[in-house]
Amino acid sequence: MSVTKGAPVEISAAERDPRICVITLNRPERRNAFDTAMADALARAVDTFEAEDRFRVAILRGTGPIFCAGMDLGAFSAGDRPGLDSANGFAQFVRRPRAKPMIAAVQGGAHAGGFEIVLACDLAVAEKGAKFSLPEVKRAIVAAGGGAVRLPLRIPPVIAREMLFTGKAISARRAHELGLLNALAEEGAVEEAALGLAAEIVENGPLAVLATKAIVDDALALGEAVAWHTNKRALDDILSSEDAREGAIAFKERRPPVWRGK
Repeated sequence: MSVTKGAPVEISAAERDPRICVITLNRPERRNAFDTAMADALARAVDTFEAEDRFRVAILRGTGPIFCAGMDLGAFSAGDRPGLDSANGFAQFVRRPRAKPMIAAVQGGAHAGGFEIVLACDLAVAEKGAKFSLPEVKRAIVAAGGGAVRLPLRIPPVIAREMLFTGKAISARRAHELGLLNALAEEGAVEEAALGLAAEIVENGPLAVLATKAIVDDALALGEAVAWHTNKRALDDILSSEDAREGAIAFKERRPPVWRGK
């Protein structure tokens, strides 16, 4: 199922658990910076992740010294616009609706659009030595891939403004303190940390995870009033599912549940 080795974005099932999808940004010679071809490849990888029933959660990682440097400015200066004019936004990713959860696994750092990709994921882990920045203003560009929109909603606005107005980076420890990361990992261990988090997710009822993500996404994007409607629909569907019944029986029988996704 994986794409051709050496492609700008690769996708495969995790060796430890085929329910976990691993999507790899694979353009290390350009610090995993996006041009249009790479954005299109990421869109295809996410399509595959969303479409394959066996996949319940994805880990998005990068090869080379850093997770992602954002947009390939050399390609941009030549007229390339990697998803910037699409409904899905930068990298064909930052505004793309997704039904399934995704975890960013950051080594080295995530800068500009790379950080905006992290902000678009559901969860994130990083090496302790990683850095995060939105340096667009240093290049007379706006952090329009979600940085200027999402960051002030995720951390204290004065800190977000400082990052956006100055372009300076923060450490992974600071990002963790601010609530941007779920966990910190030692150098070389970030993928293992992401796999551990993914393993906890896939043990839960798959329908319940999808429904919960839908409620949370609507609450964050559309507000509480809309999210309550989503919550009601999800509850009606979940309570009548086979998995909900199995969860109750397994609890009563003190055994691990066997989910059917129905």
